[in-house]
Amino acid sequence: MHRRVALLSAAAIAVAGALVPAASAQASSTTSSTTGGTTSGFDRNPVGWAGADSASERRTVLSYWTSQRMLAAQPLDTPEIRRSGGSGPTQGTPWATRGASSTPTQGRSYAVRPVSAQRTAEVLQNSPGLRWTDGGAVTRTVGRVFFTTADGRNSACSGTAVTSANESVVMTAGHCVKLNGAAHRNWVFVPGFDNGRRPFGTWVATTLLTTQQWNANENINFDVAAAVVAPLQGRSLTDVVGGQGVAFNQPRGRQMFSLGYPAAAPFDGSRLIYCSGRAFDDTVQTRDLGLRCNMTGGSSGGPWFAGFNASTGQGWLNSVNSFKYDFAPNFMFGPFFGNEAMAVYRAAQNVGAQ
Repeated sequence: MHRRVALLSAAAIAVAGALVPAASAQASSTTSSTTGGTTSGFDRNPVGWAGADSASERRTVLSYWTSQRMLAAQPLDTPEIRRSGGSGPTQGTPWATRGASSTPTQGRSYAVRPVSAQRTAEVLQNSPGLRWTDGGAVTRTVGRVFFTTADGRNSACSGTAVTSANESVVMTAGHCVKLNGAAHRNWVFVPGFDNGRRPFGTWVATTLLTTQQWNANENINFDVAAAVVAPLQGRSLTDVVGGQGVAFNQPRGRQMFSLGYPAAAPFDGSRLIYCSGRAFDDTVQTRDLGLRCNMTGGSSGGPWFAGFNASTGQGWLNSVNSFKYDFAPNFMFGPFFGNEAMAVYRAAQNVGAQ
């Protein structure tokens, strides 16, 4: 039997410093507006718990994440992902919301410029993993996620700012908020991360959410999560960087663009990398989508976009980087965004919304 490999991130042993205590991932379930049946004995309401939910905790987290700690991160040994039985995500009525643009005022990671027609044609071809150099919304909305695991290691994933009612939602993978039965702490999002620079600031999570299936038994079919981040200098996340659209219950087999910050060799986590191609169904062990892609650890949680416009860098988030098979290192897999993933998003966008 082939072992599944989760794409855990860059990490290093934490040096001495004040840490926000880890919250239990078995906290009370956060309700959402999604209703309906059950999947493998679970309802669709996601599980949520507090991150740094006070001003003093947020200051502690911000002071903890120095540039040195971020840049010194090293990939963790890849853990064994538990094989889980049961059916895959529940597919319901297709639903999507368009992204919101923003004019940034806190700097830029790359020059935000239109892409030439010739370059656009090149970008739209299949890419196994190339640096994104063409500006657009992805250089503001996609970023690195940093956190401390329960065993005290500093790790990194990738994530995406998405349009939401509270203007504060980051979508990522489930194992980027909880792994091996324990929730991560010191969770922050750095949009537009560029070789150590943080042009749009560091955003601290106040609430973290994932699917019941990932929370209960780390079922790889439901490796989806969201974070709600606190305002920074009086402004909300998507007010500063904009937000990508989100889409659920969409057709399979579509052209996709995957982005992230891979940190394991031959990458180092310093640059935004992209893969593109037509998604296919995993026929080995999961109900996930597959894509030819050589991104490595650290890209977990990075977005898969459907309907991606290379000239603007905008699309609809329709999956996230989740895992690779040991025997197929040049292929990435991501969960199908069905009703359970939609419930996570809807619950997150209603946290603190007026």
